[in-house]
Amino acid sequence: MVYMLMLGILTGCFILCSKHKHFLLTLLSIEFLVLFFFFFIYIFFTLSFKYMSLIYITFSACEGALGLSLLVSSSRVYGSDYISSFNLS
Repeated sequence: MVYMLMLGILTGCFILCSKHKHFLLTLLSIEFLVLFFFFFIYIFFTLSFKYMSLIYITFSACEGALGLSLLVSSSRVYGSDYISSFNLS
């Protein structure tokens, strides 16, 4: 079980590194990593993670909503979700 979680975390890191040109794929890979980190922490801290899990899920939901709002705003301004089209200078 732990090996599957580690494989999931490594897969999420690989997707994050390889698909960094699209903003939506970057957000999806970050959510994938957040989910696997939650499962990883939940397995190791099952007894003491009861209330902390609610806080963790709340923050990850807020992170997802903030990322999607940034995606909508940037696609309205720039016309696409390519990170290379953003003028960051």
